[in-house]
Amino acid sequence: MKSELVHHLTSFVLVTSFALFLTSKSVGEEFRATAWPSFQNGGQMSVAGDWIPRSWSAEDNIAWKADISGYGQSTPIVTDGQIIATSTSGPNKENYHLIAYSLEKGEKLWQKEFTNPSPIENTSYVSRAAPTPIADESGYIAYYEGGLVVAVTKEGEIRWKRDLVDAYGPISSRHGLASSLEQNESLVFVWVERSEEPYLAALNKSTGETIWKVAGLGKTSWSTPRLIPVDDTMQLVCSASGKIAGFDPETGDRLWQFDQIANNTTCTPTPLGEGRFLIGASEGRGEAAVQTDGTSNGVIQITKQDDGTYSADFVWQAEKAKSSFGSPVVADGTAWFVNRSGVLFGVNLENGEQTTTARLAAGGVWATPLQQGKLLYIFGSKGTTSIIDMTSGKAIAENSLWATQEDKEGEGSSTEIIYSVVAVPPYLIFRTGDTLYAVQEQTSN
Repeated sequence: MKSELVHHLTSFVLVTSFALFLTSKSVGEEFRATAWPSFQNGGQMSVAGDWIPRSWSAEDNIAWKADISGYGQSTPIVTDGQIIATSTSGPNKENYHLIAYSLEKGEKLWQKEFTNPSPIENTSYVSRAAPTPIADESGYIAYYEGGLVVAVTKEGEIRWKRDLVDAYGPISSRHGLASSLEQNESLVFVWVERSEEPYLAALNKSTGETIWKVAGLGKTSWSTPRLIPVDDTMQLVCSASGKIAGFDPETGDRLWQFDQIANNTTCTPTPLGEGRFLIGASEGRGEAAVQTDGTSNGVIQITKQDDGTYSADFVWQAEKAKSSFGSPVVADGTAWFVNRSGVLFGVNLENGEQTTTARLAAGGVWATPLQQGKLLYIFGSKGTTSIIDMTSGKAIAENSLWATQEDKEGEGSSTEIIYSVVAVPPYLIFRTGDTLYAVQEQTSN
């Protein structure tokens, strides 16, 4: 079961349109309008328009495919007609790769190579280039779980590089690290939840200088820090097994801590506005659950107290819905959860009452679902996508990325895994460990 867990080291969520305000304000509204700059698109997975196809096949709808050097589990990011992917290679993950592709045709534009400061045996039991980079107007910043942070221009020229192992000591973690980067206008946030002396740090995006560094949560986590709006400010929220904490993104001060939760190792908090966020938790792997009134899946409210301090608590907890290793998604006033067996639960976002249940042909889900209008696209890890009509809660289409599953036998694992899907017109870009697939309504091939 360890390999199942690592396959989801880049866990994902779908968020409400409020998050578009959050991220556009942080990194530039004009920039974000034509880009996919970060993990979960900075928290905005609702796609405008009506251009995403409702049916496709491997024979008719793959515009192009591109090979990725080595293997990686991060989400590709897109800006200025370029797709940026990270990966690792070598028997001990000695090599890290940063690769740019043409969005139009999938051609490789440039590739940079880096040395891993924390080599470890390259197996499916550890993360493999799992953290997702970020993009802004100046270029790209990539973080690798071995402790390397690199900033480059859009042409691939190095702007600065930080070796966090040299600065702050060795990195060792159960199954490796997978936390992606979060950003605001001037800072990039790096969460190193290692086994000993974990930390959270803010680096200057222009220089790489450490602005602040504080203690981490001291718990197992593969989720990503997320900026959550609280009143007129932002808080940086980190979720690890049995603990969630909020930090001041400007100073690193810990503002609150919540521990009435369990098994929340992989789900990134989903901003909902007004100090609320959705959190998900798996059914667990030997972790002891705390005594709560429901599951550890639900909505949490951050509240400012009369004395100026903050606290957090559940608004509601789902009665039956669970996330497995995949994060819950929010769309059309409903929180959607997919459990380990591929069962979809719809839960009213306001009161936590279950409204929908359905078994998905997509099966287990690792990639972030997308919303377009009343449709929810749920991408199964083995290549099948279920398209859900959120009005009825029923699947209206099921599409396979591959002609036959037998074609995708992967070395060291039973099948190739869909780790992420991003939407940038005219393509859905699917990412597996070593391949990018561009799917569109129709192709000229």
